[in-house]
Amino acid sequence: GLPVKENPSHIVPVTVGDPVRCKALTDALMARYGIYVQPINYPTVPRGEECLRLTPSPIHSDEEMDYLIDALNTLWGEMDLARAA
Repeated sequence: GLPVKENPSHIVPVTVGDPVRCKALTDALMARYGIYVQPINYPTVPRGEECLRLTPSPIHSDEEMDYLIDALNTLWGEMDLARAA
């Protein structure tokens, strides 16, 4: 699956680990799927820990969540990003 970091808040960090691919991933999410996700890069996070910070809320439907997960899985494979162990 996706490399999701444990977090006590409602924010879901998904580790990408590379600033260029993190930005490319968020650009592709917007261009191909109409999904806006902010890339989080250095200096907000340490180098090598670049990530997406997903912020689900009660207004997001199950279908929207499934759409996001499917989009992320597709792009993760296309970009040959590391999966969770």
